[in-house]
Amino acid sequence: MIWGRYLATAGMQLCRWRVSCNIKRHYSFLPDDVKSLRTVVNPDISKIRNIGIMAHIDAGKTTTTERMLYYSGYTRALGDVDDGDTVTDFMVQERERGITIQSAAVTFDWKCHRINLIDTPGHVDFTVEVERALRVLDGAVAVFDASAGVEAQTLTVWRQADKHQVPCICFLNKMDKPAANLSFSLESIRKKLNANPILLQIPVGIGKDFTGLIDLLTNQKMIWEMKSAEGNGRVFKTTPLSESDNPELLQEAKEARAALIEQVADLDDTFAELLLTDFGDNFDEVPSIKLQEALRRVTLARKGVPVLCGSSLKNKGVQPLLDAITAYLPAPNERHHDLVRWYNEDLCALAFKVLHDKQRGPLVFLRIYSGTMKAQTAVHNINRNNIERMSRLLVPFADQHVEIPSLTAGNIALTVGLKQTVTGDTIVSSKASAAAAARRAQNDGGNGKKRGENASLVLSGVEVPEPVFFCSIEPPTMAKQADLENALNCLQREDPSLKVRVDPDSGQTILCGMGELHIEIIHDRIRREYGIETHLGPLQVAYRETILQHVSTTDTLDRTVGERRHVVTVDLAVSPVMDTSVGASCDVAFKEELEGQLSSEVKAAVENGVQSSYLQGPLLGYPVQGVSTLIHNVCMEPGTSPVMVSACVSRCMLKALRQAGGQVLEPVMSLEVTVGEEHLGSVLGDLAQRRGSIRDIQSRHDSKVLLAIVPLAELMGYSTILRTLTSGNATLSLELDSYEAMNPQDQTTLLKRVAGLA
Repeated sequence: MIWGRYLATAGMQLCRWRVSCNIKRHYSFLPDDVKSLRTVVNPDISKIRNIGIMAHIDAGKTTTTERMLYYSGYTRALGDVDDGDTVTDFMVQERERGITIQSAAVTFDWKCHRINLIDTPGHVDFTVEVERALRVLDGAVAVFDASAGVEAQTLTVWRQADKHQVPCICFLNKMDKPAANLSFSLESIRKKLNANPILLQIPVGIGKDFTGLIDLLTNQKMIWEMKSAEGNGRVFKTTPLSESDNPELLQEAKEARAALIEQVADLDDTFAELLLTDFGDNFDEVPSIKLQEALRRVTLARKGVPVLCGSSLKNKGVQPLLDAITAYLPAPNERHHDLVRWYNEDLCALAFKVLHDKQRGPLVFLRIYSGTMKAQTAVHNINRNNIERMSRLLVPFADQHVEIPSLTAGNIALTVGLKQTVTGDTIVSSKASAAAAARRAQNDGGNGKKRGENASLVLSGVEVPEPVFFCSIEPPTMAKQADLENALNCLQREDPSLKVRVDPDSGQTILCGMGELHIEIIHDRIRREYGIETHLGPLQVAYRETILQHVSTTDTLDRTVGERRHVVTVDLAVSPVMDTSVGASCDVAFKEELEGQLSSEVKAAVENGVQSSYLQGPLLGYPVQGVSTLIHNVCMEPGTSPVMVSACVSRCMLKALRQAGGQVLEPVMSLEVTVGEEHLGSVLGDLAQRRGSIRDIQSRHDSKVLLAIVPLAELMGYSTILRTLTSGNATLSLELDSYEAMNPQDQTTLLKRVAGLA
């Protein structure tokens, strides 16, 4: 009944549009008629579009999403990023900074199509949000600043879309900027992204004179008159091009349409055959519907990318973009997933995001690939090999959610009750369902070869990049330690790119993230959401100590405890071992004649004393490595306890280590930087100042791969500095290589700094 009322209302509205289509086109219900998500719960799968909005930071993704929601009738007012009142940027940190931090899902309808849209971040620190969104989406809209063209993060998100083979359309936003340049933007897409841009619209005016668009498929002009009472872009005039229009504009549109037809014909054989057989005399007479069908085939085959224009902030060009999403991007059943067909009509879904709600607990976002998901049912997690009960099923709408009883394949759902599920887990209806799919896989030729139990039945998860920034975090008091650990566990479930570990040397809790902004946001969330005023400290470099020369020494301990006198004399020698590899250990040995004289209890006490002295070196108290100890003699009077033997050995060891001359070893990282050739010189110069040593420079496609070893102490904040040096066009990876001796000058500086003298 609800569906019937929706169609009836929509039909009446369409009639109203048709009556006035020669003058003005309305793309929405009346302003006060805000739609409800309950109107259409389960549309036909061919009418579903799962899309993502991706771009470089500040290209206009969130503003474009806000306009889509408004024109489709789901919000009453236009939100603004600067005012902090947009639907998808609902986190406090997002509204304060004016940037997107978490990907947010919204669901709305447009011309009988259900659009599940995910607004993704543009900052490189949150690139994993884009990665996991593209993993479950069927299409993407790449937004560009028309004055800047392809920017650094645009390259990153485009590569991610290519990896997942996601068809894209491009939206050249900010055509109202004085520096907007259509031809420059198209050329940058062609060269930098190695894509084939297909221009579907040309702007009417550029910069402050930008008033509308010409649709090259239909040869119609769309003009937004923003000076009218309805200055929100909801209403615009659509008129066919005529001889009375600007001759230069007519000529430009004619040439652009001819280029469009020729370009599509080159990419689609069916369309080329149609042109030659039916419209050989005049290609311009080809119907727009045939051109649109060919464009859809080209887009789905990823042979080309449709390009549209507009200005989201000025409310121009968003409705045609919505039309393009439904016309050119694929429905879920047009994306082929080999694994899913083995499940037939059984449930198969992928968890791609987790949020924590204070009232409802973990909220898990799922993309349903097959079957139907119902509330109040038990589901099987293949990755965890456990069964969980899903209590509620919701349709996501940023931070607001609508509860529904069931959801079919192709949709994106939000579930309550899955407490063990994390990003990348595959959810099926039962173990029996997974077993049946396994049998079908084995019967399906060689495709069913399993890599372990159920391995071939698991949907590929989300690739998480390695962290490049490290920082220590401490609670205000030890009483808050448990609360902090709980907060960090919850945040790790939400954000796979956040890693938490405890340093075995310093005992510090270390946050490992994608950048300084990433760590800063995590710190702020712990304070606001969990009420813990934590302290972020710089990472303390885990130095090591060793000795420079061979030394022999003797020490005697004579102590009376109670009525017992303990007397021990130890004679030992320490020698340096030239081993700077990671994990190099220290050893202890006894002279052959002494080996048989000491009881196992005394030998254990001696070894314990030596090993305890290795934990703290004589210079800075860092662990000792690369030292060999030889025990020459141990003399003790009867009644001396093993504890006193250990104490004497430790004291003698400390004496020997001090006499042998201390040397600080610093961790040296193996660094790999991928950078464009134009920035190679500045990166090399910066590494030289950081005591770096270049191992090799390799070529990879159009980039250079720089291999170097650099002391960890010189790499604090390096990821941010590298972005500055290369305008964001570089990536790096770090790995501990070895421990190397510091030169005397650097060691003296370090000793003074630790002592508080520098």
